[in-house]
Amino acid sequence: MNPDTPPRPKFRLTLTAALLAMLGPFTIDTYLPAFPDIEASFDVSRAILSQSLGIYLFAFAISTLVWGPLSDRYGRRMIVLVSLSLYILSTIGCALANNIEIFLIMRFFEGLAASGGFVASRAMIRDAHDSESAHRAMSHVMLMFALAPAIAPILGGWLDQFFGWRSIFWFLCLFALALIAIVLFVEETLPRRHRRSAHPRAVFSGYLLTLKRPVFLYFVLTMSCGFGGLFLYIAGAPTVIYDFLKLGSEDFSWLFIPLVGGMMSGAAISSQLAHRWPLEKTIRLGFLIMLFASLLNLLQWLLFEPVTLTIVGPMVLFTLGIAIAMPALTILALDCFPERRGMASAMQGFIQANVNSMAASLVLPILDARLGYFVLAQGLFFALTIGFWVLAWRKKSRLQEQYASDHNS
Repeated sequence: MNPDTPPRPKFRLTLTAALLAMLGPFTIDTYLPAFPDIEASFDVSRAILSQSLGIYLFAFAISTLVWGPLSDRYGRRMIVLVSLSLYILSTIGCALANNIEIFLIMRFFEGLAASGGFVASRAMIRDAHDSESAHRAMSHVMLMFALAPAIAPILGGWLDQFFGWRSIFWFLCLFALALIAIVLFVEETLPRRHRRSAHPRAVFSGYLLTLKRPVFLYFVLTMSCGFGGLFLYIAGAPTVIYDFLKLGSEDFSWLFIPLVGGMMSGAAISSQLAHRWPLEKTIRLGFLIMLFASLLNLLQWLLFEPVTLTIVGPMVLFTLGIAIAMPALTILALDCFPERRGMASAMQGFIQANVNSMAASLVLPILDARLGYFVLAQGLFFALTIGFWVLAWRKKSRLQEQYASDHNS
């Protein structure tokens, strides 16, 4: 952290990082209410159109591995500006697509571009803060990031209803243009003396190092599986709204606004705990809430008829727990590689996006639009979350004991 950096630029940096983080949820959630119209326009089934989400997430995951090292070499700001420019071009392609094949290709390129700002923004936060203040700043990012899933489907439903589904992608273009204008007024956070080589050999050896550090992988998998349990309901929102709750395209707010309330509340709690509790204690609180939510979700399926309260209520609590734990987990993961935070952020994004992609493309079709399968799958994701956390905690404790032993000797 640079002690000479005044508070105001740091606030501006946090705000910019939050807006950049919102681009991903906007790209995923805004077009969900328009699924029936897009299906009719291209004459395809829900299963085929759902692949546009999986393809986007797969491309998002792959490209993080490129943007991360590039941000370590050329700086965060340059990568954000380049990736946003490419995002605008691919989003225009989505708006102009006249068949499902072109639409899927453009969604792929959209995913390739969207991850640049996501990777660079997290590295920017860690560049400018120490561990404690980074936890607080990351919580503020999540607090604003949480607004996107609430706003996106409502806005998407309005745009689809009044101007047609293609207007959704024109809106995303305008949002990306606004982000470019904002980033132009943000200073670079990575000094030239700290920049690293982007040579393929150096990049490959760097990623190989992340794979050889199990504690980093366990932290990232903990976070990814936890969010995967929520992402099932986000990616499956058309099924939840249209099939389980028998609602219409204008009713997505019944799912997304409560989830956002849970995420914003969790982020606010995590921010307040940043200066009071150690990271691990904050994470354990989040997991306890997620456990209670998973059990409640199981009970509502077994005992009650599906209505908005019984389906959405447990997921709000689950989201609350995720939002409490995720900022602290992000800091623990990035701190495994303090000299290559762009690379660490990229690998973190790669794994998380791949887990989300598998949830949307592989797990969701298996659930066969059955509420019980959704509940059990969410419980399985939480079980994996706890399993990876236990592995991470044990590995971290052994490393600390080894370091203390070597230091004393």
